[in-house]
Amino acid sequence: MSSVRNAKLLIDGQWADGDAEPIAVIDKYSGHGIGTLRAASPAQVDAAVAAARRSFEATVLEPTERYRLLTKVADLILADADNLTRTIVAESGVPWKDSSNEVARAAETFRVSAEEAKRLVGEMVPVQGAAGQARRMALTLRVPRGVVGGVTAFNSPLNMVAHKVAPALASGNTVAFKPPEATPFSATRLFELMLEAGVPAGHINLLHGPGSTVGQRMVEHAGIDFFTFTGSTPVGKRIRAARGLRPVALELGSIAATIVCADADLSRAAVRCAQSGFRRQGQACTSTQRLFVERSALDAFLPLLLEQTRELKVGDPHDPQTDVGPMISEAEAVRAETWVREAVSQGARILQGGTRRGAVLEPTILAEVRPDMRVLCEEIFAPVLSVIPFDDFDEAVRAVNSTQFGLAAGLFTADLQRAFDGARKIHVGVVHVNDASSSRIDLMPFAGVKDSGVGAEGPKYAMREMTEERLVTINL
Repeated sequence: MSSVRNAKLLIDGQWADGDAEPIAVIDKYSGHGIGTLRAASPAQVDAAVAAARRSFEATVLEPTERYRLLTKVADLILADADNLTRTIVAESGVPWKDSSNEVARAAETFRVSAEEAKRLVGEMVPVQGAAGQARRMALTLRVPRGVVGGVTAFNSPLNMVAHKVAPALASGNTVAFKPPEATPFSATRLFELMLEAGVPAGHINLLHGPGSTVGQRMVEHAGIDFFTFTGSTPVGKRIRAARGLRPVALELGSIAATIVCADADLSRAAVRCAQSGFRRQGQACTSTQRLFVERSALDAFLPLLLEQTRELKVGDPHDPQTDVGPMISEAEAVRAETWVREAVSQGARILQGGTRRGAVLEPTILAEVRPDMRVLCEEIFAPVLSVIPFDDFDEAVRAVNSTQFGLAAGLFTADLQRAFDGARKIHVGVVHVNDASSSRIDLMPFAGVKDSGVGAEGPKYAMREMTEERLVTINL
C-alpha cells in the first residue's frame, strides 16, 4: 500500500476494501476529511479469522524468531516516526508532543514484547512433597491459545494496538484485529510495517468497521480463542456475556482519582495533576477526574494548580507547542460542556476554563461539587477536573472507593506509612505514590478491579493472559 489514507482490510496477506459504503474519517481539529474506510462484511470477518487459524496451525514461530520480527517492527516504527505522529495527530486530535511520545512508546511496547518472547516459561511444581511421589516431577508449560481477537478505543490509536498485537505475537498466537472507526489509519500503517518486518501474512489480519457490526461478529465468532478489548464498561460487560466461558481481557472505564495530602510536595503534585487531568484532552481511562486535596493545603495548592493549567497551550494539535487539542468529536465536547453547565446550575463553581470552541473544550477546574453530580459520579472522559477538600485521610480513601470503578489512583504524600496505608486501602488495580492516576510505564502490569475490567495488560502480563497453563507430570 502506498498510503494509509484509504484504510483497507488485511486478510491473509492481501489488502482489500470492505464491502460497505465508504465512511469518512476527519481531522479532529479542522473537520476536513482525511480519508475513508469501508466496513468489513460478515464474510470478510470470517475470512480473516480463518486465515489467522490456518496460519497458527501451519506456521509456528520459535521464540527467537518472534524476538527478531518484533524487534524489527520496533525499528520500523521509529524510522517512520514523523509519518506516524502526523497520522495520530490528524485522526485523533492528540497534540503533536503526546502523539510523538506515543510512537516512541509503541516501539518500546514491541521491543519489550520481543524480549518477553524469549522468557515465556512455566514453572516447576513441587509434587515430590506429596506422600508417595518422591520419584515424580511436574512442570507447567505456557501454550498459545490460538487466534487472538482485539478491539481498541480511539484515545491511543497506535500504542493501544501495540499492547494487543505485540504480546499476542510474542506468545505464539495469531491475530484478527479491529481499530475504531474514528482512528483507523495509524493501525493500518502499523500492520503495513509488521508485514514489511516479515511477520507471516496470515498471522496478522486487520478489519475495519463499526463495533456494533464488525466488532460484534468478532465477539461472537467461535474461531477466536481469546478476546482483548479496551473501551467502555457497558460494552465490556456485553462482550463478557457473549463470550461465555471463553477467556477475555477487558480494560474498561473509570472515574480516576488522585489524593494530595498536606505533607506532599505541592508544586510537584500541581504539575502532575494538571497533566493527568488535561493531557489527551482528559480522554484516558486513568485521567484524573476527582482531585481530593487535604483542606489545610487547599489555599497553597489551588493557585499552583491553576497556574499550571493556565500555562497549557490549547488549540491546534498540529502545533508542536500545543498541550490540549480537540476532543474526538464536537458532539463529545458538547456533552462534556453540558455536564459542566449542569454542575454549575446545581451549585458547582468554575475556577478555570469551562468554555468550548467547536471540539476544543478548555481545561476546566470545578470546585464545590457534590457526589451526585454527573461530573463526579459518571466518567466524563474530557478535560474536566473537580477539586474536593478532605479533612481525614480515611475519608478521602472511602470517597475514592465509592464508585463502581477501580482502575488507577494517585497519592501524593511524604508519609511512608500513609503511602502504604493508601496502597492497601484504595481499591484499584494500580496505586501511584507521588504521582497522579494517569502515570503508566508500558512494561508494568496494568489491570482494573470492579467494573474497570478483568485481565492484565503490559507485555509480560498480557502474554500470560494469552497463553494456557498446561501441567506435565513425569513419573520416573
